[in-house]
Amino acid sequence: MIRVAIVEDSRQIREALQQLIGGSDGYLVTGAFRSMEEAIERLPGGLPDVVLVDIGLPGMSGVDGIRQLAPLYPQVQFVVLSVFSDDDRIFQALCAGARGYILKKTPPTRMLEHIAEVAGGGSAMSPEVARRVIDLFRRYHPPQSVDYVLTPHETRILGLLVHGHNRKSAAAELGVTVHAISFHLREIYDKLQVHSRSEAVVKALRAGLVD
Repeated sequence: MIRVAIVEDSRQIREALQQLIGGSDGYLVTGAFRSMEEAIERLPGGLPDVVLVDIGLPGMSGVDGIRQLAPLYPQVQFVVLSVFSDDDRIFQALCAGARGYILKKTPPTRMLEHIAEVAGGGSAMSPEVARRVIDLFRRYHPPQSVDYVLTPHETRILGLLVHGHNRKSAAAELGVTVHAISFHLREIYDKLQVHSRSEAVVKALRAGLVD
């Protein structure tokens, strides 16, 4: 029996997921929450195997929630369920600890298969998401000898990006303003010759710039 929890603010979608998952053999819905705050409070009462998480939630975002919960419950697999398939959201989610990224338009049968894949120790991505990830890694393959001359502070900020932080959460982590983070990001992007957070994350990983 695969135990699944759902974090989704749309009542219609939340109830549809409950019916789909709870009404399928081999699956059990252990909780359905309207926000990450509610999930954080109630999830420990009965840990599931897989948590489906929407990104665009009121209050705490799904990505911030995954970043907070994933280290606390390593046995739980978090999977993003979203309408968005842009590079930045995908990489924020994966770097925060998500084990999969599924689009909401995924057919019901395939969605159940994705959940089973993640519960079995694998990862799950909608085809469009997987293509974007592969394309990004193909585009950024820097020579091993390149030195990007990042300062220690810039390297630390880049490390926060790799671990799923955004400007606001990185500023809170470092005790500085969002404006200061934005300034350093411009410097980082210029040195790495990239134009977005996801491109910077890929290049940092490919070049081994952060641990």
